[in-house]
Amino acid sequence: MLSFAISGTYTDLYEITMAETYFLEGRKDDTACFDYFFRKIPYKGGYVVFAGLQDVLNILSDLHFTDEDIAFLKGLKFNTSFLEYLKHFRFRGNVYACQEGEIVFPNAPVLRVEGTIIEAQMVETLLLNILNFESLIATKASRMKLVAGNSLLSDFGLRRAQGMGGILATKAAVIGGFDSTSNVYGARLYDLPAAGTMAHSFIESYDNELDAFRAFARCRPDDCIFLADTYDTLKSGVPNAIIVAKEMEKAGHRAKGIRLDSGDLAYLSKAARKMFDEAGLPYMKIAASNQLDEFVIKSLQDQGAVIDIFGVGTRLVTGQPDAALDGVYKLSMASGKPRLKLSETFEKTTLPGIKQVSRMIDENGLFFGADAIALKGEQKTTIMYHPFEPGKSLPIETFVHQPLLRQVMQQGKIIATQLSLKEIANYARERLSLLPQEFKRFENPHVYKVGLSKKLLELRDDIRTHYKK
Repeated sequence: MLSFAISGTYTDLYEITMAETYFLEGRKDDTACFDYFFRKIPYKGGYVVFAGLQDVLNILSDLHFTDEDIAFLKGLKFNTSFLEYLKHFRFRGNVYACQEGEIVFPNAPVLRVEGTIIEAQMVETLLLNILNFESLIATKASRMKLVAGNSLLSDFGLRRAQGMGGILATKAAVIGGFDSTSNVYGARLYDLPAAGTMAHSFIESYDNELDAFRAFARCRPDDCIFLADTYDTLKSGVPNAIIVAKEMEKAGHRAKGIRLDSGDLAYLSKAARKMFDEAGLPYMKIAASNQLDEFVIKSLQDQGAVIDIFGVGTRLVTGQPDAALDGVYKLSMASGKPRLKLSETFEKTTLPGIKQVSRMIDENGLFFGADAIALKGEQKTTIMYHPFEPGKSLPIETFVHQPLLRQVMQQGKIIATQLSLKEIANYARERLSLLPQEFKRFENPHVYKVGLSKKLLELRDDIRTHYKK
C-alpha cells in the first residue's frame, strides 16, 4: 500500500486559524467529535463504495509540522506560542469507520473522529480530500463492473487524471472492480497487473503497419497486443495482426490480441472475432478503448460486442459527469455536549451526538434496504424514523442489525488490520452482491432508506427547537 508522509499544512487556512483561536483561548484540550458523511449519491445512482480509509489512517498516524512548515506559518503571522505547540503536534485521536469497500448511503456517518478540538478540526480537509475522491472513483468503477460481465477492466486514465490524483484513482478503480492498470507507478505501489499495448505513433513511425507489428512482436513476444485501427481496422490492422500472430506461433510464442480505439466498436469487434476464429486464432483477445463509461459499455454489451477487455480512461479517473462526491465533515459533540448545525434547508440540519449505524439484514442474508442511525450505546432499535418527514417510520425489529462503525484508530495508532488492495476489492464485491438489484440499476434506482432512532430524533429536534427560540 502507498505510504504517505504529508505536511501538516496540507489543509485549508481556516483549519489552522481556528486551531490557533482554540489554543489562545485555552481550549486546546477541549474534546470534540466530527462525523464524515455525504448527502447525495453521484451519477444518479443507488449506492456509494467507501474508499480511501487506509490512506487516511496512514496519513494521520504520521501527521506533523516540519521546520519548513513552521517557518512558512510564521510568515503568515501566526502566534509564536501556537507555532511552538504545532512543532510537537501529533494526531492522538480515535477514529471509527465502516470497513473500506463498504457500500454506503446518504446522511449516515461513514467515519467518526474523536479527539481534542484542535486535532479533530485540523484533519478535516485532508480527510475530505482523500475520502471524497477515492469513494467517487471506486463508485464509478463499480458501476462499470456491473455491466462488464466477464470482460476485464483496465484503468487507462493516468494521462487525463488531475495530476497525482491519478495514483489514488488507480487504487480506487481496483476497489470498484478493475483488474489492471496502464499506470506503471500505481502497479508498482499496489502490486497490480500492469497492462498496455502501443500507441498509433509507434505504428506511424514505421514505413508500414506490418513492420511495426513485427518489431513489437520481436521485442515483446510474451506480451503482444497490436493496435489495429491506425489505418484500416478490417482491411489492414486485423489481417496484419493475423500474419504476425501466425509467425509468432511458428517461433513458439502467442500474441495476446488486438486493441480497437476508434470506429464502431461493436461491429468491428464482432468482425475481428470472426476473422481470428477463421484463421485458427481463437485465443486472440479483443480490447477496446476510447471514451468508455458504464453507459457505453452497457450499450456495447447489449449490441453483442465481442470485447474481452475494456480500457477506460478519462471518464473513470475524473468521475464524469460528477466531478466530486459531496462528503462533509460536521461537528456532533464538543466539550461533552451534543452539537448540530441548523440550516434553512431542513435536510442540511446535522445529527448531534456520538452515533452508531446499523444495517438491516433480511432473512436471506441480503441488505433489506434500510440503515438505522442511533445514539451510541442504545439498545436495539425497533422502529426507525424518517429524518426529515415527520410521521414516517419503519418497523425494523425483525431484522438482523449489523453495526457498521468500528474503531480503527486508538490514540493516533492504527488498530485495524491493514488489508491488501485485493482484500478490500473482494470485500466491496461481496458487499455489493448483497445489495438487491433494484438499488443497482442505472435508471431510477430504489432509494435506500436511512432512518433515525427515536432517541436520536428527539435529541436533534430538542436542540433544534432550543436554537430556533
